[in-house]
This record gives sequence, C-alpha cells and structure tokens, in this order.
Amino acid sequence: MVVRSVLVLLIVIVVAGAVPALGQGGKAEASRIEFVPGKSSATLTGRLSNGSEMEYVFAANKGQTVTITNSNKALFDFRVFSGRFDFDTEFDSSKSLTFQIPESGDYMFSVRKRQVKAPRTAHFSLTCTIN
Repeated sequence: MVVRSVLVLLIVIVVAGAVPALGQGGKAEASRIEFVPGKSSATLTGRLSNGSEMEYVFAANKGQTVTITNSNKALFDFRVFSGRFDFDTEFDSSKSLTFQIPESGDYMFSVRKRQVKAPRTAHFSLTCTIN
C-alpha cells in the first residue's frame, strides 16, 4: 500500500512539473515593424542559425505597394502572409520582391536562415518599404 501511494505521488509530481513546461515551447511573438514618422521603409536586422526563423508583423492598407529587399539571398529567404486574407508569397530567396496589398490589415513577415554547411549562423538585413 505504501509503495502504491509513493508511486501515485511521484506520478502527480511529474505531471504537475510537466504542465508548466508545455506552455513554454513554441515560437516567440512576432515583433511589430514600426515606421519612423515621415519614412516609408524600415530595416530589419538580426542573427539566425540554420533553419531558424524570426517573425514580424506590419500593417498596410489595400492597394499599397510593398517591396522587400534582401541583402543576402544566398543565406536568407523571406515570406509575407496573412491567413485572414488568404495571402502568401511562399518563402522567396530573391534579392527583391514587390507586391500589392489585397486588403487593409496586419500581415506577417518571416525571415528564415537557409540550411547551408557554412556559415551555420549569420546576420541578416532586410528592408521593408510600403508606399
């Protein structure tokens, strides 16, 4: 009976410790791209490892033109999407991508480090321009 009680207590302790740990996984919240007053572009910089991503969000109005410029297409690709408006550029590794916003609202912007042997980590610099 004592062994059974100890076993039940151990199970309760393990489960209680695992529940908070489950809530700590997943992706970080996307950073909002803020434009300096009077400016229509913002440069995003950071450091990523192979296969990792960094997410941003920006607001744009229907009909505006967005241009994403990638300073290092050999190491990084990017994607702009909105599940709300069924819009997705897929991951793009071009030097520059220009498109028109279909509906006013928030759009997600992801930059991803491509899988290469070297360098395994690198700094990125992408510019988002909205006119």
